[in-house]
Amino acid sequence: MIIIVLPDIPAEDRLLAQARKGSQDAMMEIYENYFPPIYNFIRLRVNDPAQAEDIASDVFVKLVSALRGRNAPQHSLRGWLFRVARNEIHDHYGKDKQVTVEALEEWIPASGDDEPEVQFIRNMNMERARRALGMLAPDQQEVLILRFGQSLNLQETADIMGRNINAIKALQFRAVNTLRQILGEVRAETQHG
Repeated sequence: MIIIVLPDIPAEDRLLAQARKGSQDAMMEIYENYFPPIYNFIRLRVNDPAQAEDIASDVFVKLVSALRGRNAPQHSLRGWLFRVARNEIHDHYGKDKQVTVEALEEWIPASGDDEPEVQFIRNMNMERARRALGMLAPDQQEVLILRFGQSLNLQETADIMGRNINAIKALQFRAVNTLRQILGEVRAETQHG
């Protein structure tokens, strides 16, 4: 299961300010705090863990380069990092890259309950959820991953996806409704054999 804990905004701003001043300690802390969520975000789109790690590393190389120049992030470090990660994925695979089945299995946790009946029901429900998520359009998958998997707010998600907040709200609304519809159809198919 992918668990992501991101620093709070004041701590993020402090780290960013220190990194812009050249602090190696701040840069190391940024790397340690953000590499796992950036890697996991990329891993949801890239089948190969080594390739995902390479792309995540490229994101931090770009951060170091940006901090030395005029393109350094001024605010929302996490938004900047996720936007660069998204652009790197698009550069490697195109904009319509679907979330991989393996990544969905990592993102949606399996049950820890040992009772066979409970395990069977939960596995059925998780499989339905995986299939339903896999049927969504790439931008719908991405908005759900960013909003719920990465716990980003609307503004951060909008910045990363290059859209305005209202477009993100609409996309999220459509994604959730489509997911409900797909899950309802899967449930109906299961009940009718």
